[in-house]
Amino acid sequence: MLNIILMGPPGAGKGTQATRIIDEFHLPHISTGDIFRENIKNGTPLGLKAKAIIERGDLVPDDLTIDLVRSRLAEADCANGYLLDGFPRTIAQAEALREMGPQIGRAVSLVIDITVPDEVLMQRIAGRRVCPGCGASYNIHSMKPVEEGVCDRCGSDLIQRKDDNPESFQIRLDNYYAQTAPLVEFYKAEGIYHHYDGMEGLEKVSAAIAELLKAHR
Repeated sequence: MLNIILMGPPGAGKGTQATRIIDEFHLPHISTGDIFRENIKNGTPLGLKAKAIIERGDLVPDDLTIDLVRSRLAEADCANGYLLDGFPRTIAQAEALREMGPQIGRAVSLVIDITVPDEVLMQRIAGRRVCPGCGASYNIHSMKPVEEGVCDRCGSDLIQRKDDNPESFQIRLDNYYAQTAPLVEFYKAEGIYHHYDGMEGLEKVSAAIAELLKAHR
C-alpha cells in the first residue's frame, strides 16, 4: 500500500514531484495547504480562521489541521493509498497520524524527504508560480509552462502566492527548521524514511522516487 508522506522545506520541489507521483501511481493528493486555501476562497469558518495565520507565514494550529486530515483520509478514495503533502508539520501531528492511521486503515508506509540549500530555496520561491485549478507548480526561471502564465495541465492562469515573498518565506523556513525538521529523526526511528537531494535534478529525483514506489506497490 502506498500511503506516502512527502516532506521537505518550502521550495524544495515537492509540488512538482507530487504531480508526477499522482500521474504515475494514481493516488489522491492531500495537500493541507490547498485545502486551507480552498476554504479561504470559499469563506468557510475554517478558512476565515486560517486566513490571517497562513498569510503571515505561520502554521495553522495542530487541532484544526489534525481534524481536517483525519476527515480527508477517511474518505473512500484513500482506501488504496494517498499522498500527504504538508502534513505532518510537527511531532504532535506525526504522533496523531501514527495513532489515527491504523484506526481508519490508513497507516503511513513511506516518508519521502527532498532537501535543497536555503539560498536555492529563496531563489526558487521568488520565481514560483502555482496553478489555483489543479495545484501544479512552475518556476519562471527554471521550469516554465509551455504558454507563459498558463498551466500546462488544466489551462488555468498561474498565480504567485501571497506568501511567496522574502519576509513570509523566511518565517516559513524558520518554522520548518524549528518544527518540521525534527520529523526526520521521528520517521527514521519508524524505519520508513527516505531522503533525496533536490539538487540532483528533477528527472533523477523523479526516477529514484518512482523506483522506490514501484518496489513498495
